[in-house]
Amino acid sequence: MILLRYGTTIQSVEPNFDSKAFTEIGFRRDRGYSSLASDFLDGHERVSEHLLEAEAEGDVQDEVESAMLAQLLDQLEKIDGDLGEGEFVLIENEKGEDYPRTRTRMKDVVVDGDNRFHFYSSVSSPLKVGVFKAS
Repeated sequence: MILLRYGTTIQSVEPNFDSKAFTEIGFRRDRGYSSLASDFLDGHERVSEHLLEAEAEGDVQDEVESAMLAQLLDQLEKIDGDLGEGEFVLIENEKGEDYPRTRTRMKDVVVDGDNRFHFYSSVSSPLKVGVFKAS
């Protein structure tokens, strides 16, 4: 189960990664779990931490950003899928502080005598996730 802190509570969320959205790396509450943040942190201990990064490049901006977001989602889903009994994934980035964003750079390249765009997309500020287990 993936969790995210909302103010004083920690709630379960589903990833909502969309290259066309203003906030490409997003999460949507699913209301499956909710706890006071203080209660959760008092009753659970961190067993591991992961910094998720992804990058992609290509000729079509949306395809490049979508591929990069898919890489990030695959990493997150693998961590979530490998959880043991009583373990949770907590997204530890804070909005307004170190929340990850996609960064896309464009470069002009010449291919067979034609000018083309080439896009490089990456996550700026890795997605920080912690695996927590009930103590």
